[in-house]
Amino acid sequence: PIMLLSPLTAGAALVSPGKLYLGIDAGTQSTKALVYDAAQRAVVGRGAVSYEMLESDVVGRAEQDPAVWVDAMWRACREALADAGGDAASRICGIGVSGQQHGLVALDASYEVIRPAKLWCDTESAEEAAELSKSLPVPIVASFTASKLLWLKRHEAAAWARLAHVALPHDYLNYVLTGELVMEGSDASGIGLLDVGARAWDASAARLVDAELLDKLPPLIGPGEWCGRLQTSAAEALGLPCGVPVSAGGGDNAMSALGCGCTAVGRVAVSLGTSGTVFGKAPAAARDPSGTVCSFLDSTGGGLPLVCTLNCASVPEEVRAGYGLGRDEISSLAAAEPAGCDGVSFVPFLAGERTPNWPHASGALVGLRAGHLARPGLLYRAALEGATFALRAAAMPSPPTPSV
Repeated sequence: PIMLLSPLTAGAALVSPGKLYLGIDAGTQSTKALVYDAAQRAVVGRGAVSYEMLESDVVGRAEQDPAVWVDAMWRACREALADAGGDAASRICGIGVSGQQHGLVALDASYEVIRPAKLWCDTESAEEAAELSKSLPVPIVASFTASKLLWLKRHEAAAWARLAHVALPHDYLNYVLTGELVMEGSDASGIGLLDVGARAWDASAARLVDAELLDKLPPLIGPGEWCGRLQTSAAEALGLPCGVPVSAGGGDNAMSALGCGCTAVGRVAVSLGTSGTVFGKAPAAARDPSGTVCSFLDSTGGGLPLVCTLNCASVPEEVRAGYGLGRDEISSLAAAEPAGCDGVSFVPFLAGERTPNWPHASGALVGLRAGHLARPGLLYRAALEGATFALRAAAMPSPPTPSV
């Protein structure tokens, strides 16, 4: 999805013939880029670069080196521009960045990365999340950045001492593009320290982590504001002119809402990726006292109530990789298996779980009988069913069972 600004230049129409826009999405498994012709309403170039998380034997740890995102951004964008062909690079009039939410990018006073980013699916900070939840207006889970900041303070004193600036993944890429570190509401609402009603940092919440943290949080900008303009080093890396406007961008879920047209109250979207999410447009941020429905903001000035599970497409992918089969092959095998998988159930909590808030949970295969392990399609389908019904249970919780 691309976030378009108004105006890019005084009096200029966003959809004038010949104008192209570059959209970037930095996800957990890959960075994608596309070139979009707004006048034709058509994608004219695509690029993608895949990567992995850092290997670790620590339970609950999920980290990536932000330098990997930067390299992937350069490569994916160059691929998309080449795919667009012709003079596409000279016609780019705006850039928008979407990114995985919650990830802690810790920067020093020189804006250098201090340590690998702790991702949204990292659950090492479960204890800190539980502690902060006792004092915050709405409880948070380990995915939220506030818990990762408190974890960093307690477990890596040297890194904490160097911390001068806090960024999220898409903010960091915006900084690389423009030299400006700012944050907009959709991503900021996933930190756990934002007053979503006032769209301002909550000083009392920030003090729960550290008395000086507020000064390390970036300035907030509105959804229609520019982050900045493309700086020389980024322009050279991309082969673009200097000064191209870079939009505020946003968290991946808010950008997905824009991309799929979920911009009117009453519309709901389902996104199936490494995580599973269900979200919808609302006039303002939700206020769920249980914390199950996240109090997120969208990228148009409204709310984006959202439910998320940690384990979605990653679960069947674990089965596919374990059997060493291609996606088309194992999908065909799964399609031939019966619904219900002959009684095999796959509890999908391979990375712990966020909804319900079970950060230390693990996965399980239940109902195995002789011959089942020799049917990769059966286990793949069971993983699909497990992840699907886990998301359904999170988004549509059953009513309490009446007491007898």
